[in-house]
Amino acid sequence: MAEMTTGTTVYKLYAAGVYEGTIRFTESAIMHAKVDARRRTQMQENVLAEQAGFILPLHKISVNQSHYAGAEWQGEEVVLGNGDVFQKHIQYTGEVAGREVVGQVWALRKDTALDIVTVDGGIVAYVAPNRYGMEVLVVEGYEALTPLVEYADPLLSAAQYGVDDLGTDLVPMRDGVRLATDVYLPEGVAPGTKLPTILIRTCYDRNLRKTFFTRWANKGYAVVNQDVRGRADSEGELVPFFYERDDSADTIDWIVAQDWSDGNVGMWGASYLGYVVTAAATSGHPNLKAVVNEVNVGSPFVDTVRKGGTVCSWPLLCWTLAQSVGTRTDFDIFGGRTVSPEKAVDARPIREIPQQMIGKASGPWDIWSEHPEYDDFWRNCTYSERGEHVKAPMFVISGWYDGDSAGVSETWRMLTKHDVPNRKIWLGPWEHGPNRARDLLDTSFGKDAVVYNYDVNVLRWFDRFLKGIANGIEQEPRARYYVVGTNEWRTSDDWTPSEATATKWYLGSGGRANSSLGDGLLTLGEQTQQAESDSYVYNPEEPVVDSGEREPENMRKHELRSDILVYTSEVLAEAVTVAGELSCELYASSTGVDTDWVVTLSDVDPKGNSIKLSNYIVRAKYRGGLDAPELLTPGKVEKFAIFMQNIAHTFPVGHRLRFTVTSSSKMIAFPNTNTGLNPYEDPQPVVVTQKIYHSETYPSHVNLPILAN
Repeated sequence: MAEMTTGTTVYKLYAAGVYEGTIRFTESAIMHAKVDARRRTQMQENVLAEQAGFILPLHKISVNQSHYAGAEWQGEEVVLGNGDVFQKHIQYTGEVAGREVVGQVWALRKDTALDIVTVDGGIVAYVAPNRYGMEVLVVEGYEALTPLVEYADPLLSAAQYGVDDLGTDLVPMRDGVRLATDVYLPEGVAPGTKLPTILIRTCYDRNLRKTFFTRWANKGYAVVNQDVRGRADSEGELVPFFYERDDSADTIDWIVAQDWSDGNVGMWGASYLGYVVTAAATSGHPNLKAVVNEVNVGSPFVDTVRKGGTVCSWPLLCWTLAQSVGTRTDFDIFGGRTVSPEKAVDARPIREIPQQMIGKASGPWDIWSEHPEYDDFWRNCTYSERGEHVKAPMFVISGWYDGDSAGVSETWRMLTKHDVPNRKIWLGPWEHGPNRARDLLDTSFGKDAVVYNYDVNVLRWFDRFLKGIANGIEQEPRARYYVVGTNEWRTSDDWTPSEATATKWYLGSGGRANSSLGDGLLTLGEQTQQAESDSYVYNPEEPVVDSGEREPENMRKHELRSDILVYTSEVLAEAVTVAGELSCELYASSTGVDTDWVVTLSDVDPKGNSIKLSNYIVRAKYRGGLDAPELLTPGKVEKFAIFMQNIAHTFPVGHRLRFTVTSSSKMIAFPNTNTGLNPYEDPQPVVVTQKIYHSETYPSHVNLPILAN
């Protein structure tokens, strides 16, 4: 193909399959001829606005034009002059100017995916896959040679309408509080047409991502975008979690009463918005017909405020402080840029951390501290206590590196327990911002770890259950998941995969499992009879300080501590693939009246690197249930059944499985003082001795679902 020149090549820009105008790179500027949102009219070319709102990194593309143009796009891997590494990926074949042409996609490694499509060695397109809608910059006429073909399915709602912005209503809730609510309708539908609706309810300002959501209006949906109470332009006070079920139901009541509504409502939400849609589903509202739930925050005692019964530290603080400075989120706090995570988690007293970090009290923080035990306040926030009311088909999406995967597992357990029809789950090698990159820290995935049909499958879900389009998505396997290690997608008729075999891996030692230098063993299917227990000293003032993130962190340096018990398998002669929901059963005692247990599963390579796969933390006093707290009898052996975050991972030949037990993870939870007293009152910490038992009487073990190789 002809060589393209900076300043003369005109690209067409598509976002989620919607044409958004042309882009042209000059030496001094990026020129954008945008499309009028309502009339779909092509406008005049102007310099691209700094805050254009596209996910495609247009400025990065602009400054790297010489590197892209100077590369020889051939072979299996291309390294650009700026260090970017691209690998040969999939091909698309189509007709251009009367001849059959092949488009070669090159997958970017070690960075947020920005893929490139070439034809005969020349670049014809840039591709940015993401959760909100893949964005593609393509030379006109070459669309069929790019992943844009994902939007060409005749059974998929096409982008054929403009967007009619009806403005903002203040919609009253049952208690009179009014919520700021924007409505977008497809422009160009016949007058009087009744429309299905997609509802989004956000704590992050409904204007922040509205262009992503209005693209559903381009495809024939009414879109309703609302600030939850106490946020942005809505009235009331933010009490996280507490009002979301009822406010969602009241909003759906308002929607179905509008003259443009056909009575079918779907909801989309991710993170806190994912909690919102899950809570909404538990209202049992008859007009809620479809839910897409991505990386959802779980109920407060499962995932967030009181994770495992503890008092969550930085993951909670960063969010709460960011919500507490005003009615709009301060993302510099959220990102740990203007508030130091280390200073925040070390600040005392716990009740007054907001005053110390942002100079003012936090309403949510104060309310939570007034409810130190699980009571009716928390029960109202626990969506899984109302799972019997869920009727709407729910599509659950998450990944192995999602910090809220405990919430995703809570949701899936609820859907499974109540056998909610047409539930589906999709789990990738993804972070809390899913479908972003093919590498994370030192762990690399396959090129197909980033998919081009992410938002297409979300749209298919709404098309099927809101428009009644027979696209067959509900007939596809219930679970789709990515196995890290073998780096392949698999499907199953359930999650945990029904073909997985439940196995028990037992803890054992000669009594000195302290640190990775100790003698702790992890054995499949049999109890090793050596010492009866291992012990360590837990000092709350010397906690473990791992990253606190759900990421493939190398735990090697932490595992040298004497207050971490380490149990490691023999070197594997055959690969072992674990896929599904995990758990462990510990028999343990403490010299304190309360304490915490932190458990972790990791993959140990021949060099001794110990890569974290799954972990969780629990408070001992809640072993009998959140609503039945009971202090420990010092020295008495108790059983602790502990949830662990889901994975799909292949341990290769020559590697080892490792399971560790300790009592703190400072960046996840404030260290337990071991006193059983109100944690918000900062009681004086007590140093305790912990024992983990592994005998015939007390067979501590890890439960792993194993797939046949």
